[in-house]
Amino acid sequence: MEADFLVIGSGISGLNFALQAKNYGKVMVVTKKEIIESNTNYAQGGIAAVMGESDDFKYHVADTLKVGEGLCNKRIVELMVKAAPEQIQRLIDLGVGFDREQGSLALSREGGHSRRRVIHAGDMTGNVVEKTLVQNLRDHRNIEVRENAIAVDLIIRNNRCFGAKVLDIKNERMLSLLAPITVIATGGVGQLYSKTSNPEIATGDGIAMALRAGSEIADMEFVQFHPTVLDCGKSPYFLISETVRGEGGILRNSLGEAFMVRYHPLKDLAPRDVVSRAVVEEQKKGPVFLDVRHKGEAFLKKRFPSIYRECLKYGICPAKDLIPVSPATHYLCGGIRTNEFGETNIPGLFAFGECACIGVHGANRLASNSMLECLVFTTLAFKRVKRYLGKRIEMRPEPEESITFAEVDAEAEMMRRKVQDVMWRYVGIIRSVEGLRYALSVLQDVETQVNRMMTQGVSVRLIELRNMIAVAELITSAALIRRESRGTHFLKEYPERDDRNWLKHIIFSGGETRIENHIN
Repeated sequence: MEADFLVIGSGISGLNFALQAKNYGKVMVVTKKEIIESNTNYAQGGIAAVMGESDDFKYHVADTLKVGEGLCNKRIVELMVKAAPEQIQRLIDLGVGFDREQGSLALSREGGHSRRRVIHAGDMTGNVVEKTLVQNLRDHRNIEVRENAIAVDLIIRNNRCFGAKVLDIKNERMLSLLAPITVIATGGVGQLYSKTSNPEIATGDGIAMALRAGSEIADMEFVQFHPTVLDCGKSPYFLISETVRGEGGILRNSLGEAFMVRYHPLKDLAPRDVVSRAVVEEQKKGPVFLDVRHKGEAFLKKRFPSIYRECLKYGICPAKDLIPVSPATHYLCGGIRTNEFGETNIPGLFAFGECACIGVHGANRLASNSMLECLVFTTLAFKRVKRYLGKRIEMRPEPEESITFAEVDAEAEMMRRKVQDVMWRYVGIIRSVEGLRYALSVLQDVETQVNRMMTQGVSVRLIELRNMIAVAELITSAALIRRESRGTHFLKEYPERDDRNWLKHIIFSGGETRIENHIN
């Protein structure tokens, strides 16, 4: 099966790329569950863009660089920030109904931002954007969507990407989907951890496939932990958006103290890494809560309807009760290394969004820059993708493969939980050299068992587990190499940032590891 574009993933990056690619040729979108199921669908806060009179591009750039702790690519950040207003208008033209105040776009503020610049649609911005993109994409003659299909491996010949091997889950067959342009837009890795805000699909599939194909993978030690998920229920945990604190929410410890004043000048709106570590420290004394009682029922129901309803499910009334919160794995700042056009080091292979590392986040992502990144760089990509179009795929189509499904899901599930537990405990918010070494040894043992199981056949859970282990080993290995604390990476033995020795990036590629100096 052939197309001009093969897009793996159906979050904001994949769909935004597909909507523009349809003007240039046939697009095939592959997603391992339903098209709407993605990290984007769970994003609450909004999209950062300079739209207010008191704001300026230079302030947004400065905030991004500050939170990124010295490892952002300033040129790429400036590209993204300056393109933001145009992308917001494009979403409005597509039908996204952002909140407004007196006719103008309503602007909120989140951690690390010096100005109110977060554009939102209630407290479910990602869901609104995702649904709008899907509506624009559905039934277009140039776009074919294959749901319940998981990409297994990229098809590489002579160091060029020609598509991917894809498991059609429903029909139990392995397909070779060929295209001169393959886009990985598979989202994040939250499911590597036992406590996460990410849906079950976030298992690092795209990064693992790219690694096996020989792509460069960068900055994997920088995993962002969101400070406030609702500390009720089970994974994936419900996110209490940072905009709640942006609208005046206050973090309190078990003694009722507003403790963030002791940790950072920005208090509750400090960068996420600072707040997450502060919450962990305060949890040693007892539970931590978010207090929005002073905002009143009317405001909370209007501004945060989804959060209000979710809290009520657990008997918590935000207008009267403290909301129990805790940090959880939220976002990967590293990923498949690309340039500003999404190109990887493998011709024909592009990557966008959370699975990519384009240089805008550095050691920590500024709140609400994630969806903005997806929009800007999937649009910018079309300055380059045109050069790949019209080229014949010099490769004989491969026949569909009959496959054997392995009856190993129970064992795979047990190993999945083992990976999640060891990652949360030893490769989480606060790390140690000894803990990281232990985690790596556990992951290597599990990898040996999974390789044995793969000889018996395949299953979705087994494919995901293989990918999870590959990515977990990258995160753990990078964390062991970086002997300092910076952004989301905190190492107990080296608690200080070390610009003299560690303004560097850790790169994995082709079984080798190298360290490169940071160049702006």
